[in-house]
Amino acid sequence: MCFEDEAGFTRRPPKGRTWGRRGITPVVRVSGRGSGRVSVAELLAMRPGSRTRLCHRLRRHTGRKGERRSLSERDYISLIDGLHQLVRAPIVLVWHRLNTHVSHAMRDLIGAREWLTVFILPAYAPELNAVEFLWAHVKRSLANLAGVAIDRLETLVPNRLKRLQYRPDVLNGFLG
Repeated sequence: MCFEDEAGFTRRPPKGRTWGRRGITPVVRVSGRGSGRVSVAELLAMRPGSRTRLCHRLRRHTGRKGERRSLSERDYISLIDGLHQLVRAPIVLVWHRLNTHVSHAMRDLIGAREWLTVFILPAYAPELNAVEFLWAHVKRSLANLAGVAIDRLETLVPNRLKRLQYRPDVLNGFLG
């Protein structure tokens, strides 16, 4: 069984708590305009009798005219195919109603794979998707990083995900 979700990261860091001197609030000024974006799709796969696994696909967007600002159906299918090669078993995929997930092109790509069964989550139910908790954990670890270039962010996010891959107890905690 797999859960899928995607997240976007920009140079503007997520807000987080930090320490400061009494009466002096630390302020970090960041300009995130025109700097691009990193989109990541993540699969969290669990299988009885084996450890929980992570598989992700990363796409960098520079903000050029005519460039797609999100992952495409081909990106998602290549992610699912990669996971299928990793686990070598039929996949039950749970994801939400993103327009790319429910498009005609995606339905055709899913229909061509007999080992893939897809369940779509109800609208406005992020608490049912375990990857939402994973994103909260990753974004908390990236909080208050100021002035990070998009190239650096492109290496930081997979690094944080790779660290989590070797902590199956934390991954199992995301599953509930």
